Amino acid sequence: MNVQPQALEAEQAVLGSMLISKEAVSKVLQWISSEHFYKEAHAKIFSTMIVLFNENEPVDTISVTDRLKKNKELKAVGGAYYITGLVESVPTAANVESYAKIVLEKAVLRRLIYLAHDMSKEAYDDRQTVDDILDSAEQSIFTITQNRLKGGFKHIEPILHESFEQLDAISSKAGSVIGVPSGLIDLDAMTAGFHPGDLVIIAGRPAMGKTSLALSIARNAAVDHKESVGFFSLEMGDHQIAMRLLCAESKVDSHLVRTGNLPKSQWKNLSIHVGTLAEAPIYLDDSPAITVLELRAKARRLKAEHDVKMIIVDYLQLMQGPKGVESRQQEISIITRSLKSLAKDLKIPIVALSQLSRAVENRSDRRPQLSDLRESGAIEQDADVVMFLYRQWVYSREDQDRGKAQIIISKQRNGPTGTVNVTFIDRFARFENMSVYETEEAEVPF
Repeated sequence: MNVQPQALEAEQAVLGSMLISKEAVSKVLQWISSEHFYKEAHAKIFSTMIVLFNENEPVDTISVTDRLKKNKELKAVGGAYYITGLVESVPTAANVESYAKIVLEKAVLRRLIYLAHDMSKEAYDDRQTVDDILDSAEQSIFTITQNRLKGGFKHIEPILHESFEQLDAISSKAGSVIGVPSGLIDLDAMTAGFHPGDLVIIAGRPAMGKTSLALSIARNAAVDHKESVGFFSLEMGDHQIAMRLLCAESKVDSHLVRTGNLPKSQWKNLSIHVGTLAEAPIYLDDSPAITVLELRAKARRLKAEHDVKMIIVDYLQLMQGPKGVESRQQEISIITRSLKSLAKDLKIPIVALSQLSRAVENRSDRRPQLSDLRESGAIEQDADVVMFLYRQWVYSREDQDRGKAQIIISKQRNGPTGTVNVTFIDRFARFENMSVYETEEAEVPF
């Protein structure tokens, strides 16, 4: 019979360190709890220590032994001799966090074994569907992953050194884009690009051009700046996405391409830009209704294999959260929190598109605001940047409004808010800087 993963010596070292140093108790609590111990006696000793610690009582051999005796548990854990032996098992408490991490890793391995056993039993149960079993497994693994991602405090000194180096780099590039550039000059001037660890929400009503804006950002970053981009499309297939990217890059009418009416004179232009896009580090995934766990796993793989600098999700409301949540608002809350956590974990910006509620249609001024976000509380809270895409032409259909678009930055945790004017060329499904569009428009063949 196989022995379950365990590290009894590490468990003893953790307990011994805690008996030597009260500071060690605080450090250990950042990593593990009583449930992480394999030996039941160790779990009881640990729990007793934590009770004493919370009562601001001494955590030493005498206090722990006395409390265990009062609780009639001393004999069960091995007696006073065993408690004293724990102190002798470790020379110093300096390495207590390393010991705690070993205990945690073994506990995670045991939990995975239990999970695999449960999955095996569920797989034999004809009353459950495959989707139910997979969803249960995904949620369990996600919970294990989240519980494992604990971390201790860091002293401010090394953080300050790193921050100062970043400031020095920014100062040497004064006026330039520090994060991943969007390619829209005025937008980058306000945001300095999309920054590692940030969750950026781009929201708008249907037909505003959210996907086109996201693809413009992806294309600008990958083609012009050689930054690797991962694009998760939950609404459109990968061939549709590739075609829209190609039409935007080639500046050819996407409708003529779709209907097979593109003039022969423009086919050469199209074929030239196929090569340009083929060399761009853009990675597409068109899995519909992707779950949080699936996206997280794929994003980690993208980061490991291709070192992606930005991930775009189109769009947030089409993602699936765990089953069994009480409301759609709670589900969205879990999704946005997970995306923010992933951005921090991978140290890249994640841009997620979002739908707006119909409430915006009932106002005379239809420019969106934060309260228009569907399930707005969770999205607004978790996002570092919230920007709305607005085109007056969608409502007016006036020639004077055609091609005009606004990106309204309503929240920016580390920067200003305001409105950026850009141009949307609908036949190319492409967003441009207004000044660039005005100079190039006459050169584009129709």
